[in-house]
Amino acid sequence: MRLRWEIGIVLAVSVGQAALYSVLALVRALLRPAPLGDQQTQLNPSRDQAAFWDVLYQVLSVFFGLALVALVVYLLWEPGSNALRRIGLDFRGFGRDAGRGILLALAIGVPGLALYAIGRALGITVQVQASPLDAAWWTVPLLLLAALRAGLTEEVIFIGYLFDRLRRLGWGWWSIILTTAALRAAYHAYQGIGPIIGNFVMGVAFGWCYRRWGRVMPLVIAHTVIDIVAFIGYPLAVALWPGLFGPVPAPSPSPTPSPTAS
Repeated sequence: MRLRWEIGIVLAVSVGQAALYSVLALVRALLRPAPLGDQQTQLNPSRDQAAFWDVLYQVLSVFFGLALVALVVYLLWEPGSNALRRIGLDFRGFGRDAGRGILLALAIGVPGLALYAIGRALGITVQVQASPLDAAWWTVPLLLLAALRAGLTEEVIFIGYLFDRLRRLGWGWWSIILTTAALRAAYHAYQGIGPIIGNFVMGVAFGWCYRRWGRVMPLVIAHTVIDIVAFIGYPLAVALWPGLFGPVPAPSPSPTPSPTAS
């Protein structure tokens, strides 16, 4: 019973809370008069008009997001057992982890981009602004931090923590993989139908890889690389394909579910 309460509390203050807000954001978007394809949302919006305060708030957002990662690692820690080593979030065999992560990023990122483009063409995916178009010198470092935060938050909680806890409750591997993939999909629901499908497939693939490799590090690397490409490559994508990635002259952006979402 204690373990069930722990899982519920962790989800309520982290990815579960964000998933609920994300689903509600999608419901609100579907209820608006404007079609889903004519709406937009931002992944890394500015938090203040003044540059100093914007940077400060962004850095604090990353810090508190990583605090949730530290919380679940703390909960996984046991006497005589290194939690980071147990879930594979260490630097043993980093070269192999990096190679696997980059290959996984290519295998997931390229089809994911195609799925986003198809969703935009069909009008079932919100136009996602991945990063500000009016970049300043601090924009790229903040986007790198945001990508790292997203990779650690999602993979450590969805994979490292939930896989450990649900296995202790007697769940089978595929039940865990499909459930965490569905939660990951709900976490990104505010972006529209295409990203729901894409993130569910990503969750299944990442869960299968974790079951096979027993390490979170390649998944963190893959997720971080995917987000870095999306965040930093966004202005270039707008210039090349303004119809898919450019801002839409629509009503105000739909709310993002959580500062930890990616």
